[in-house]
Amino acid sequence: MRATRLGAALALLLPLGPVALAGQDRGGPGIDDFITLPIVSDPQVSPDGNLVAYTLSTPSFEENRASSRVWIADLATAGSTQVPAPAGNDRAPRWSPDGRWLAFISTRDGAAQIWRLPTRGGDPVKLTSSHDGIADYLWEPTGKALYYWTDVSWGDSSEAARRAAPWPTEARIFTELFYRHWNEWRLGVRSHLFRVELADGTTTDVTPFDRDVPPLALGGRDIAFSPVGTELAVVYNPDSALATSTNNDIFVMGPDGSARQAITSSKGNDHSPQYSPDGRYIAYLAMPTPGFEADRQQLMLFDRASGRRFSVTPRWELSVSAFQWLPDARGVLAEVEERGGQAIYRIEVPTGRTTRLVRGGTNSAVQVASAAEVMVFLRSTARRAPEVWAATLDGKNARPVTRVNEERFTGWDLPALEAFGFQSARSDSVFGWIMKPPGFDPGRRYPLLYLIHGGPQGAWLDQWHGRWNYATFAARGYVVAAVNFHGSTGYGQNFTNSISRNWGGLPYDDLMKGLDIVARLPYVDSTRMGAAGASYGGYMVYWMAGHTNRFRALVAHDGIFNPLSMTGTTEELWFPTWEFGGTPADPAARALMEKWSPANFVANWRTPMLVVHSQNDYRVDISEGLQAFTALRLRGIPAKFLYFPDEDHFVTRPRNRRLWWSTVLDWFDHYLRPEG
Repeated sequence: MRATRLGAALALLLPLGPVALAGQDRGGPGIDDFITLPIVSDPQVSPDGNLVAYTLSTPSFEENRASSRVWIADLATAGSTQVPAPAGNDRAPRWSPDGRWLAFISTRDGAAQIWRLPTRGGDPVKLTSSHDGIADYLWEPTGKALYYWTDVSWGDSSEAARRAAPWPTEARIFTELFYRHWNEWRLGVRSHLFRVELADGTTTDVTPFDRDVPPLALGGRDIAFSPVGTELAVVYNPDSALATSTNNDIFVMGPDGSARQAITSSKGNDHSPQYSPDGRYIAYLAMPTPGFEADRQQLMLFDRASGRRFSVTPRWELSVSAFQWLPDARGVLAEVEERGGQAIYRIEVPTGRTTRLVRGGTNSAVQVASAAEVMVFLRSTARRAPEVWAATLDGKNARPVTRVNEERFTGWDLPALEAFGFQSARSDSVFGWIMKPPGFDPGRRYPLLYLIHGGPQGAWLDQWHGRWNYATFAARGYVVAAVNFHGSTGYGQNFTNSISRNWGGLPYDDLMKGLDIVARLPYVDSTRMGAAGASYGGYMVYWMAGHTNRFRALVAHDGIFNPLSMTGTTEELWFPTWEFGGTPADPAARALMEKWSPANFVANWRTPMLVVHSQNDYRVDISEGLQAFTALRLRGIPAKFLYFPDEDHFVTRPRNRRLWWSTVLDWFDHYLRPEG
């Protein structure tokens, strides 16, 4: 329902219904079904706990992008209404501290700016006019100001001169590392934090120094206020060599940026500060090991009175992904990845006692009402896309608030995600997932798709994956299997650490043992098996190509073909430095890069392979994919290269996603289906 005034709309709340699919019969999601599925994100509960605002993104092939809108749901009735949106995209809803206003970022008037809407009725009003738009923001506790962050021109005179020259060019000159990040060049620009006074619009840069605030890499929720607004905590990396440093630190300062001082000093990654509601502590997350981006994240406390820092979870093997203080300041709600899912735990402060409150599937983005005994969060499973859920603070009475895609999912035949396990060579337990195709017939034998996750410190979860979606692969008539090999997260830090400097060892052994189990299933045709993976998963596809001929077809997306060359082109240099123990100039590290390099085993390649890579992937440069494709064709192996000039490490544009899925599935169909 589209309303012109929020106050009137809230009085006529209706359930948010899905878009019907004409002529849909039962089965799994087709490619177009999956790509155009509306996705719920960013739930924000009102201070009184009565309403929850969220973002709904709907991809469009016609516009080749997703349009996003802000909706508001009533927690009592689960009815939803859309915030008026005449044009552009709306996102990032944030309630004012007193609940009288809902702010959001919108492009309805050009660049992304912050707008404010009265909850009792009225029209949205634009609050900012930032030249380069707004990245994100938060309310100051009194409600009299907003803080936002955006990019500003900074430092690099050659970059400024290039843009201002009478005959400008696209050439760039740079002298330092970290000149690009993920998918963008970062020459002559910094991310800075600004304060805007709501009374008169006065805007002040409160971080006018040569650092990115918040940091570009390895951060989280990196801006926070003390309960009364007299102090501000921010995160940035104080080191000069950002490409090789994971040293994010937390600094406190006055609301105007004055009297800035560090409260952490670890050379590891400290981030995501949050003040306790009583003002006694600043809680934050910390990875203690310098240079390692996948260390166990501990929940830490900084006592503001004494200056003491200590871990709340020093002996807990699990890692805290994110957290939110409870209103009574006696504990936090923590998001914790655990054995193929993500649970919500209560962690007592300061004792560290843990209690699991919500489990099953993947639960994230937890928010707590400041004046009510309610939490909201996103929940997804392999059989359901994310929806907003609510529960009491003890985890009870959990219920869905939105049902955006309910009609679609009830119309599909989605078999359950099944777990399996086995013992590895080190006697560790290794687990994985299996999904059968729709209309499964136990008397038939199906081709197998074997998925390999990236990271390498990552995991396959019970979730509706936005890219590597089990159900969409299975809907094509495949059994889908995915193993959380050594190096995966959610099984303890020792298990996660075991992949570093051992890329082609234990993980490969686990994958082959898992494949043995799956291939023996009576409904799997072991003569028709294919494998696919991205990033480290693409690396493993290249590695397997040189070490086994069990697969009839392979797909490598943005994979690492040669660690030596990848180290010279990636932007976050701490990654290969940690994973291989140094740079190529170090003989021991170079030996490991050579040992685990798929490029050194190309002579053994036999299997047809589809290579996918994108021009703007600065994490794993496109040269890695080009080298692999060249090696395939020089050996006369059937191969295909899918090239995206306008994507990065991920494929996000709807039309490109459609091409990706159709190309990948057609490739496997050709080699694995009976008619292929």
